[in-house]
Amino acid sequence: MADFSKTLAALEKAAAEKRITESALENIRLWLTAPQYAKYAETIEKLTADEEWKALDDAFWTVIPFGTGGRRGRMFPVGTNVINDVTIGESAQGLASYVLEYLKSTGSDRRPSCAIAYDTRHRSREFAELCAGIMAANGFKVWFLDGYRSTPEMSFMVRYKKCDCGIMVTASHNPPSDNAVKVYWSTGGQVLPPHDVRIIENVMAMQDVKTSDFAQALEAGDVEYCQDEVDEAFIQAVLSVSKPGPRDLNIIYSPLHGVGSSCVLPALDGAGFKNVQLFGPHAEPSGDFPNVPNHVSNPENPAVFDIIIEDAKKQGNIDLILATDPDSDRLGVAAPLTYESNAEWKTITGNQIGTLMAEYLLSEMKAEGKLTPSHYVVETLVTTPLLKKIADAYGILTIRDLLVGFKYIGGAIEDHGPEKFVMGMEESYGFLVGTHARDKDAAVAAMVFSEMAAKAKAEGKTVHQKLEEIYAKYGRHAEKAFSIAMSGSDGMAKMTALMERFQSDPPKELAGMEVVCAQDFEHSTEMNLRLGKEKAPMQGPKGKLVMLHLAEKGNCVAVRPSGTEPKVKFYLFASLQPGEKGDVYARLDALETALKETLEQK
Repeated sequence: MADFSKTLAALEKAAAEKRITESALENIRLWLTAPQYAKYAETIEKLTADEEWKALDDAFWTVIPFGTGGRRGRMFPVGTNVINDVTIGESAQGLASYVLEYLKSTGSDRRPSCAIAYDTRHRSREFAELCAGIMAANGFKVWFLDGYRSTPEMSFMVRYKKCDCGIMVTASHNPPSDNAVKVYWSTGGQVLPPHDVRIIENVMAMQDVKTSDFAQALEAGDVEYCQDEVDEAFIQAVLSVSKPGPRDLNIIYSPLHGVGSSCVLPALDGAGFKNVQLFGPHAEPSGDFPNVPNHVSNPENPAVFDIIIEDAKKQGNIDLILATDPDSDRLGVAAPLTYESNAEWKTITGNQIGTLMAEYLLSEMKAEGKLTPSHYVVETLVTTPLLKKIADAYGILTIRDLLVGFKYIGGAIEDHGPEKFVMGMEESYGFLVGTHARDKDAAVAAMVFSEMAAKAKAEGKTVHQKLEEIYAKYGRHAEKAFSIAMSGSDGMAKMTALMERFQSDPPKELAGMEVVCAQDFEHSTEMNLRLGKEKAPMQGPKGKLVMLHLAEKGNCVAVRPSGTEPKVKFYLFASLQPGEKGDVYARLDALETALKETLEQK
């Protein structure tokens, strides 16, 4: 056993001087003394000798958790709070151990199976092979997509191949420094309680990770490539929800250096859209995301559309721009305001994309005579309430008492049955139409949105003009979101303190508007601020979310810590009734300013 006394002494001194936290010290000590981490000792010794205290503390101060999208974070060669071979491997082993334990508890003795896919990020293929080797070593049959594929295709594959679980290696729209694993259950949805908690318990209690060589497992048949079969079946499943109608639409599509070309282009082509251009500067699969602002491929950011819009204006005949994030589960859209020459272009928010799709789908189903009162749409608590207004107008149900994360939408589909499911949406540009997956799917969203846009064009209208029609019918709704980053070992403490502040002492007014009610979903209580700060029991899902309802109906603020990144997110909602005068966008800006001023107060 190597002698690490000098390194440990330096680490203990750093902890005593508050250069690293006590929790980081304990985790590093384990990595220096436990045999399974022996090959990482040299790296830790060098970081210690170089007094890289911040890097060590950030990497070791806690164990990276499972959040709304799995286990995600910055890549770093060593550490418990970062993504590396150890944390990825432990995640896979934790999943394997729990699935085996679960199957045993149900009396099943069949061989379990796991589906695995990966995106264009750095090390994604390596991590996918690592996970496959671990699952195979634990006795699983592994179905593997050889090549860059989308997260929704992974969700589909779990269901199509009747797998017990699935692993998607992706960090979605995070910066190039990050990677992650998204863990899926047999439903094709991301793991929900209690499974997610039990998986992390297995990870924490683990003493040994079973491994096998990927190439040997492939040769033995324990790992099997299936991309040709699954690709075809996936696209056919997407096309099964396509509706007939006009297809005269000129589209530019950008995968933002991700996997989207593998699914969005075939879906659009199969649905009859023949005038689709792949945007060249974003076509290269690359984990560096070289040609997008700040190298962050997020279709929620309007700036990623700037150079595409420039190209569209030069061509002069483009009707629509579509863009998807690196793992192609989120869709962003830009369109001209009118069809006049030299018209201004603007992006469309996630809530607006979903609103347009919902109105289109429900109107088409009603015209076909296929809509019944038992049909339903699904959204989360921080998604636009306009979806419910639209659903109410068509006489169908809305399920919206869900926490943030598409996994809850997938769970709602399982709970309520897929037969009458119409659409699921969340404000962060995630949508699902059809029952082929239990996660958001940019391929099906791109197809459905394009069908809506083509129909609008046939009527002489742009998608922006269709949106104005919706506002005239149901009232103008606007939403906005912003985040406050709280990274580092003290970030969690700051996030906890901030949430506790909104839970126990919420503001009584924001931007001159009275806050009448504060709902605390973590403790299942609500506070009528007009009557004081006494809390009353409240029904609803349990999670870290606070909603502040303003006196003006349809106006509110939601606050929650991110489940995948070290930040607190704020969601702002403003609305007007049909015919009511006012500026909802100015109201959102005023709310944002007021909230930031509140945060600066001690």
